[in-house]
Amino acid sequence: MKPEVTAFFDDATNTISYVVRDPNGLSCAIIDSVLDFDYSSGRTDTKSADAIITFVKDKGYTAEWLLETHVHADHLSAAPYIQGQLGGKIGIGDRIKIVQDTFGKVFNEGTEFQRDGSQFDQLFQEGDSFHIGQMRGDVLHTPGHTPACLTYTIGDAAFVGDTLFMPDFGTARCDFPGGSSETLFDSVQKILTLPDETRIFVGHDYKAPGREEYAWETTVGEQKTRNVHVGEGKSKEQFVEMRDQRDASLAMPKLIIPSLQVNMRAGQMPPADEKGDVFLKVPVNKL
Repeated sequence: MKPEVTAFFDDATNTISYVVRDPNGLSCAIIDSVLDFDYSSGRTDTKSADAIITFVKDKGYTAEWLLETHVHADHLSAAPYIQGQLGGKIGIGDRIKIVQDTFGKVFNEGTEFQRDGSQFDQLFQEGDSFHIGQMRGDVLHTPGHTPACLTYTIGDAAFVGDTLFMPDFGTARCDFPGGSSETLFDSVQKILTLPDETRIFVGHDYKAPGREEYAWETTVGEQKTRNVHVGEGKSKEQFVEMRDQRDASLAMPKLIIPSLQVNMRAGQMPPADEKGDVFLKVPVNKL
């Protein structure tokens, strides 16, 4: 089955969100939505999410799932806002519990912060399946970038989050807490066992040198032969050496501090104080 995939590119964070529709009906899933956030002012906006909501409503689609490929460190999720407008269940990998435990400590969240994934409607494990209308989706656990990363395979399409980028850009970083270049290599190999014609939809694009346009769709076959980090039979040892050296030179994402606090709560802000005001914490020398 070939799902209909519509992409929404967010210029501020280079994130691609997707609406994935059952070709034989009006059911859809929304993958990796974005809540706009201006860090310098602390203000949120729903422009990006509203574009998706308008599209779904105009098409007459029914949103059954709001899927997260992982706890993003570079943008805030708009899943609860979209859920309030369109419905649907919010899903993520069950190893969100590891991420919540790790960053619950980093942000000194205390015992009131639940670390059991209960903020989400569905926690997926390797081999789980779900349906979008009559179309089946399957879950692959593909950690390395984070411990809880998933790839959703839906018909002939695979939504890989940050595990793989376009072939000319390579792979995701692995230096966040719980990340591992060795594990990421193994996860990529798992994805590359899918049929060569499988369409791969990536979570970000930054335009590799020499490319003028943003892109987000490739195939397993293209990744095998052209990916600059893992293609053409590169060994695990080669990849780990390259990835670790590269990661050591990278700065932290601009929105990592607000993103982690919000996304580990399924897109919800931290609890408001007695006046109804919401605050985000900045841990010093913790990341």
